[in-house]
Amino acid sequence: MSARGRFLSGLVSAATALAAFTMAGTLPAAANSGTVRYVALGDSYAAGQGAGSYLNDCKQSTKGYPALLAAEKHVRLEANETCTGATAAEVADTQLSALNRRIRLVTLTVGGNDLDVSGLATLCTEKPTACADAITSRLAQLPRLGSRLTDLYTDVADAAPKALIVVSGYPHLLEPTAPVDPALIAALNFATDELNRTIREAVAAAHATGVNIVYVDVTAAFEGHGIGGNKELFINPSGKDAFHPNAAGYLAYAAAISAALPAKWLDEQEQLV
Repeated sequence: MSARGRFLSGLVSAATALAAFTMAGTLPAAANSGTVRYVALGDSYAAGQGAGSYLNDCKQSTKGYPALLAAEKHVRLEANETCTGATAAEVADTQLSALNRRIRLVTLTVGGNDLDVSGLATLCTEKPTACADAITSRLAQLPRLGSRLTDLYTDVADAAPKALIVVSGYPHLLEPTAPVDPALIAALNFATDELNRTIREAVAAAHATGVNIVYVDVTAAFEGHGIGGNKELFINPSGKDAFHPNAAGYLAYAAAISAALPAKWLDEQEQLV
């Protein structure tokens, strides 16, 4: 196992408490080799924008969480279809071709671009007077987004029927101590919470139909690490990658996702070494 893989394995233990945020899921054992075939789907938060070391125009990064998960000894990244700017509809239209019956793990972070969360954060910090109306407008789109996400999760399951689908939410970008109007911080974090609630409920709706899917909440992992926080910074505060995680933030994402994988399966993989 690589040094990064060993570090990530340590983070799994530290992040075990995050598993309480997920619904029950099961990951089928991989055939013979003990290697889980993995496909990554989603937007800039899935690709790794903000971490640097980009591989292509989609801003897939060697420090994004798909690469970190692939450093695990029993996880093999078959395809990374993630791309900055992707919406739920674009994931459905352009990213699912990499899925098949051999895939055992799919990760997916998407929904933020449907509401332009980064643009909203920029607007609220640069033009506070326009923030309230912008948030109200975006929140009104959540019911439609929820339905779209449930359909997407079902499509992923149809294309990769033997896979566990791990869907992650989004962190709070600003801490209460950030040098911004506290009312704006509260409003932005509320909007993030509502987006995460919509994603979580869409996961629950898909799960109720028999889809093998779990939701991972990352807000606890990022608490204190947002912009203006008193801990190591996990979010880029400015520049082209503003309001996206940095390399440390993606380590937190990877640890949270790893913690969501069923412990029994992890034990079985260790026995296959």
